[in-house]
Amino acid sequence: MDPAATTIFVNLGPRSYDIAVGTKTNAGFEAFFRRSCPKSRRVGIICDANVERHAREFSHALNSFTPAIIVVPPGENSKSLKQAEGLYDALADMPADRQTAIIAVGGGVVGDLAGFVAATYNRGLQLFMVPTSLLAVVDSSVGGKVGINHAKGKNLIGAFHQPTGVWIDTTFLDTLPEREFRSGLAEVVKYGVILDADFFAWQEANADAILHREPTAIRHIIARSCRLKADIVEKDEREETGLRMVLNYGHTFAHAFETAAGYGNWLHGEAVAAGMVCASRLAEQEGMIPCEVTHRQVNLLKRFGLPIAPEAWPAEELLATMRRDKKATGGALRFVLPTRIGEVKVVTDVPEEKVRRAMF
Repeated sequence: MDPAATTIFVNLGPRSYDIAVGTKTNAGFEAFFRRSCPKSRRVGIICDANVERHAREFSHALNSFTPAIIVVPPGENSKSLKQAEGLYDALADMPADRQTAIIAVGGGVVGDLAGFVAATYNRGLQLFMVPTSLLAVVDSSVGGKVGINHAKGKNLIGAFHQPTGVWIDTTFLDTLPEREFRSGLAEVVKYGVILDADFFAWQEANADAILHREPTAIRHIIARSCRLKADIVEKDEREETGLRMVLNYGHTFAHAFETAAGYGNWLHGEAVAAGMVCASRLAEQEGMIPCEVTHRQVNLLKRFGLPIAPEAWPAEELLATMRRDKKATGGALRFVLPTRIGEVKVVTDVPEEKVRRAMF
């Protein structure tokens, strides 16, 4: 790693792992991979066509392996049973065994898809994450949630499968398309709202530096976001106590928006941004917060160029999707709602009329 590198330890007992955050870090990649996957004898690298060049660079950095590179089409539609089946075929052709490690190089779609395949092929292969988008860096690469979409809802098919290591090179973000970069900022804002008021205020004060992708600012939002998520995952790895559910702030709305728009038409972070505003407005209706809490979120999200409301999709269609959401219980809607900046709580049995009013 470079001298300014940061390592974040995720303490999960026998499933513990390190997140390495650095810049131009390929030189130390093989040593970190070997420490993270000491039992691996064979490597499969799964990527999409947009980052195949990066995948090959990492393949060349693994001097003592000859990885198989498996490429899937870019975009949310790849999070499907069809693509998973194609990856199973490719792994069988390698052939992959229990000493095979899967390296996922790409954004959230690749990480979720490759992670789901790693969790289910041969009853579980080692998974090593190399996230290349801001959304994947600060959210989906950490915590072990993997899955694919179904026509009835986003991420309805999935598993918990922790990575053995996460390798973050901030130079990937230098060339990330503007829309994707801004989409990732929604999850960064989320961490401030749910867990860290000072971090939210820091984003408000440093929004221009973040948008200009100044290295110091980027390193800070990555390291702080990963640490905050790791703290939650360590306490509730498999969402058994309810604590980890706070990470879903805005997501009950967001998953419905993504489904209504058609997967890929709204980026995940765009949907989360609008979902957070809807959740905050719902909290206002419930008397949990003053309007200022919503206004601060709206102002920061608008500054980051993110949507703050859904499109004019049919309300009943959105509600039907929410009832199928993993967080619903017996069809009763559950939401993560703010009580102030830096703190949220889970609320159940919210009247659907209030949910409608929060959206439109």
